[in-house]
Amino acid sequence: MKILIADDERDICEAVRRIVERAGHTCIAVYDGALALEAYERERPDLVIVDVMMPEVNGFDLCRDLRARDARVPIIMLSAKSDIVDKGVGFAAGCDDYVAKPFNSQELAMRIEAQLRRVRLADDGLARRSRAVVKVGDMEVRLKRNEVLVRGGYVNLTPKEFQIIAFLANHPAEVFSAQEIMANVWSEAYQPDSASIAVFVRKIRAKIEDDPAKPRYLQTVWREGYRLGDESMIDGQR
Repeated sequence: MKILIADDERDICEAVRRIVERAGHTCIAVYDGALALEAYERERPDLVIVDVMMPEVNGFDLCRDLRARDARVPIIMLSAKSDIVDKGVGFAAGCDDYVAKPFNSQELAMRIEAQLRRVRLADDGLARRSRAVVKVGDMEVRLKRNEVLVRGGYVNLTPKEFQIIAFLANHPAEVFSAQEIMANVWSEAYQPDSASIAVFVRKIRAKIEDDPAKPRYLQTVWREGYRLGDESMIDGQR
């Protein structure tokens, strides 16, 4: 995938370039905010990394301009300022993640991959939602109608419970951590802790499982997370 880095510190740009290229992606580096806007329009990158303090156009303004052009492109903000006020300004401007300098190379690489995975999941989810129904064993998830049926009977889920089921149904048999579920179901403005996900899972199981203690549909994968069904249960989609 293609990643744009905008930072007036050339050594930072080179460090990010090495991280990106080691992960198998392409990196475009520019050294001020104005050039970043031009590069974005020309290259249409899959992810943008921006420094806060830059000449011409600072990172906050750049983030707002990018977000006005594209609501979906992931934006990671880099800054030597790590206090909560600056982070708040960054998230309000539209960034998806905020990394303080000096950063750990491995951590930045993981944050980049996490954002790229969200894009891939979102694109995959849009494609899957064009199909009205996902079937997992005796469960039907009717994505366009916000309905879940088990053996033909309607399940009375709350809106948030349905969103969790719908997210997992868009990727049947695929395992997601509690943090990944939170990132995809809740907004940036509010996210519960991972313990809350376990509470939602328990409530959903009480409604869809014959024996919630031995779940067949909403399964736990030890030390990894949750999935909706396994490969043997994926009957098909339409």
